[in-house]
Amino acid sequence: MTETIEAPATLRQINHWIGGHSVAGTSGRKGPVYNPATGRQSGEVGFATVEEVDAAVQAAKAAFVTWREVSLAKRAELFFRIRELVHERRDEMARILTSEHGKVLSDATGEVTRGLEVIEFCCGLPTLLKSEFSEQASTGIDVYSIRQPLGVVAGITPFNFPAMVPMWMWAPAIACGNTFVLKPSEKDPSASVWTAELLKEAGLPDGVFNVVHGDKVAVDAVLEHPDIAAVSFVGSTPIARYVYEKATANGKRCQALGGAKNHMIVLPDADIDMAADAAVSAAYGSAGERCMAVSMLVAVGAVADPLIEAIKERIPKVKVGDGLDPSSEMGPLITREHREKVASYLDEGKVLVDGRENCPDQGFFLAPSLIDDLKPGMRAYEDEIFGPVLGVTRVATYDEAVRLVNESPYGNGTAIFTRDGGVARQFQFDAQAGMVGINVPIPVPVAYYSFGGWKGSLFGDRHIYGPEGIDFYTRGKVVTSRWPDPATSKVDLGFPQTR
Repeated sequence: MTETIEAPATLRQINHWIGGHSVAGTSGRKGPVYNPATGRQSGEVGFATVEEVDAAVQAAKAAFVTWREVSLAKRAELFFRIRELVHERRDEMARILTSEHGKVLSDATGEVTRGLEVIEFCCGLPTLLKSEFSEQASTGIDVYSIRQPLGVVAGITPFNFPAMVPMWMWAPAIACGNTFVLKPSEKDPSASVWTAELLKEAGLPDGVFNVVHGDKVAVDAVLEHPDIAAVSFVGSTPIARYVYEKATANGKRCQALGGAKNHMIVLPDADIDMAADAAVSAAYGSAGERCMAVSMLVAVGAVADPLIEAIKERIPKVKVGDGLDPSSEMGPLITREHREKVASYLDEGKVLVDGRENCPDQGFFLAPSLIDDLKPGMRAYEDEIFGPVLGVTRVATYDEAVRLVNESPYGNGTAIFTRDGGVARQFQFDAQAGMVGINVPIPVPVAYYSFGGWKGSLFGDRHIYGPEGIDFYTRGKVVTSRWPDPATSKVDLGFPQTR
C-alpha cells in the first residue's frame, strides 16, 4: 500500500506565464502537485479561466507582429543562446523533473538531453526554411516558393515528459516565426515555468512564449480560440481524438499524438542476454510511463522460457527508490490513483513477478512486474497500462508475431530482436507502426527525423519535430513574378500560359 502524507501549511504556488511575466491565477480553482517519492504535496497550481487563456493568446498575438519580422540570422543566434543555457542548467531542470514527476535523475537528465537535440536542430533554421526558385519558368517570369509562420500556435503536453515534449513543440514553432502558448500537465507544471524564465533570460521577446495551467476548461479554451492557428498535443488516444476533432472543427491545423501498446518481438536466433537487457530497460525505465515503452514481449518459439528466466533474473536487481537518490534506477508513478490503476492489471494473467511486493511504504511506488501468457482480448494485453508491467505473449512463428503487431489498434513503435538481416528487413517492411527498432527496443528518432505513430497513435497528417515539424508550423506560398518592359504590356483574357 502507498500513503499520501498531509500537505504542509504553506504550499509553493505555481503561476501562469503571460507576456513575459509570472501571473497568479484568479479562478480560485487549483490542483495539487506532489513529490511522488514521498506522497507529500509540494505545491499547488492555479487553473486558468477562459479569460486568462485569452490573455496569453493576445500576448502571443501582439508579439507575433514583430517576432515574425526578426531575421533568420538573429533567430538562429538566439537559439544558440537558448541551447547553451539549457545545456548549462540541465542538471537543475532534471531535479525539477524528478521532484514532481518522480523519474530518477539519470532519466530526467536524459529527457532534457533529448529535448536539447531538437533545439540544436532548430539552430539550423536558415537552412530548414530554404525553399525553391525556378528562373524563367515562362518568358520573363520567375516562380519561387517560401514558407511562412502560421501565427499563434499552442501545445498541450503530458505529464510523463514535462520538459522534452514541450521542447519538441515550442522549439520548431518559435524558430519558424510563430508565437506559442503552452498548456502543460497540471501534475508536474514547474518545468514549463522554468523554461519560460530561461527563454526570457536568453533574450526571447516577451509574449513569444506563454504558459497557462489548467484542466479541461483551459484545454477547451485553447481548442476553441479563434486566434490560435494550430495545436500540437501528446497524450492518451481518447483525448488525442477529442483534441483533433475539436481543433479541426474550429478550423485549426492539428497534430495529436495518442497512446501506444508497443510490441517487442524476440526470435529464436536472438541473443538472449541482449534481448533481456533491452526488455527490462524498455519496460521499466521511467517506471513505464512513456509512450515508447515496451509493454508486450512477443516470444517466438523456443526462445520464450530462457528469455523469461533471464528477465526474471534481472528484475530483482533493479533498484526502486526516490529519484533524487543517485543509486535509484526506477522511481515512483506520478500519482497514487495512477499507481492503483496500474497495479490492478496484476489481478489477471500468470503473474511471475508481482511489483506490489517489496515496495517503499511511502510514495506512489510499484516495482517492476512481469505477466506471462497474455493473449488478445485480455485487459492487460489490450490496454495501454503506462506503468512498470511487462506482458509476455507466446507465439509459434514470425508471421503470428507480426499479425499481433499489425492487429493492434495502436501503431506507435515496435521492435524486433534477431541476428537475421533478411528477417529484420522484412519486418521493417511488414510492421504497421510509425517507428521500428531493429535490435533497438525504444526507436525514438533523432532530432533530424520526425517522431510519430500510425493508426490510433496519431491524429493528423504530420509527425512531431524534425522536417515534418517544420512543415507543420509553416505554410507554403508560391510567388510568380515578372518585371517586364512596360512597352510589352497588353490586355490578355486567356488562361495564363507557361510557354
